[in-house]
Amino acid sequence: MAPQMYEQLAIGYDGAIATITLDNPGKRNALSESMMQEITAAFHEVGASDALVVVLAANGPAFSAGHNLADLVGITLPQARKLFGVCVDMIEAIQGIPQPVIAKVHAVAAAGGCQLVASCDLVVAADSASFSIPGIKRGLFCHTPLVAVSRNVGAKRALEMAFTGDPVPAVTAAEWGLINYAVPLAELDAAVEALAHRISDDGSPYARAMGKKLFYDQIGVTQDSAYDLAAEVVALNAVLPDAQEGFASFVEKRKPVYRMPPNG
Repeated sequence: MAPQMYEQLAIGYDGAIATITLDNPGKRNALSESMMQEITAAFHEVGASDALVVVLAANGPAFSAGHNLADLVGITLPQARKLFGVCVDMIEAIQGIPQPVIAKVHAVAAAGGCQLVASCDLVVAADSASFSIPGIKRGLFCHTPLVAVSRNVGAKRALEMAFTGDPVPAVTAAEWGLINYAVPLAELDAAVEALAHRISDDGSPYARAMGKKLFYDQIGVTQDSAYDLAAEVVALNAVLPDAQEGFASFVEKRKPVYRMPPNG
């Protein structure tokens, strides 16, 4: 199947690393319905590829300014339901692919853009970047972004962000757990590449994919249910060829050779 053509983003591959780059700088990479549909399609495309890690980056003065409020003027309830349903589809695509997803944030990520970042598995940001869910300042509480943000930073800090709408600097975002690292802008590319290679250069891609799925399956359930899910998945993982290879290589004191791709 031929790769899909995109108008507002680009996909590139460098060995085991795929990069999706938001590329509508004139609109500050605003999450219009068409942009979100392209992002969803792009994640499905790279998810089905041989890539082992996916980087989500952006061009222009903002990583993403979130939903374009001009698109919401005069919107009807059915239209609003559809728009925010498309947003949920986008988030589920990010968390549904087998590969780890690293957000590379060079500048502001606001509202739905902050939700997009918070929904990635890992985040590296420039220390000059900022994160906010400021919908309250325009009469629209950031309901859906709060779902993603609260699962990263906890209730009190998430509600502070949502109630005030104030931006959180990258260094603070790292302290709160919204992102993994805040680095100087000049070091951002190298830091993301290093993290991507720490993932892709070692370990079983198939086991990592199983682990990602289990993480998102268990995060919203009770501890008893989470352990029920985890115990079954770890048992399945243990008998698969990659795990058996890992165990044997440890016993035999050699480097493992993993064969199962994340989509295997």
